[in-house]
Amino acid sequence: MKLIPYPDRDLMMLDLADMLASELADCLRRNESAAFCVPGGTTPGPIFDVLSEQRLDWDRVLVMLNDERWVPETSDRSNAALVRARLLTGRAAAATFLPFWRAEMTPEEAAPGIAAAVRPHLPISVLLAGMGTDMHTASLFPGSAVLGEALESHAPAVLAVPADAAGEERITLTGPVLSGAMSKHIVITGAAKREAIETAQDLPPHLAPIRTVLGGATVHWAP
Repeated sequence: MKLIPYPDRDLMMLDLADMLASELADCLRRNESAAFCVPGGTTPGPIFDVLSEQRLDWDRVLVMLNDERWVPETSDRSNAALVRARLLTGRAAAATFLPFWRAEMTPEEAAPGIAAAVRPHLPISVLLAGMGTDMHTASLFPGSAVLGEALESHAPAVLAVPADAAGEERITLTGPVLSGAMSKHIVITGAAKREAIETAQDLPPHLAPIRTVLGGATVHWAP
């Protein structure tokens, strides 16, 4: 893991967006297409705002999420809605988006079809991931009933995640898919997450799922 500290969040968001755009452009120079995997939540919004206006061959970029809450895009909890509003606008509107939520299906019913849609775009070209203070990433949570399966080397590309304390079911990319990304970036803010990611380096993945992507990753941190 390589840690890059920034003096403030605005500078981090600008620099990271520029780095991601450069890596996507490099991938497109060498390949017909690129797969860009992004997190939900509030942290990446400013990064998406900058990225959406970058001059790239966006029509050759496939965007997918690290994970998704099992809610329609009309919900303010939808990661897909965030991506459409903040990333897939401006120049980046030309990108192809692979949403995970399927109407009238449970996550368990939808998982095989989503996995089949994801597999042609693996390995991920550029991964941007987040982390919670509990050291989870995507929907790989410590103590989750499916975490062991999700971390197995032969895990399917995606797994359904049982409802959490808020009653939300989820779908998530699994450990092998996330760790297999060609380029990995983790963005975190605040003292608590800085402490958590440093602690995670000495813990096994079942206690600190972020360990699945730490190897070879660049961590971007601002207070």
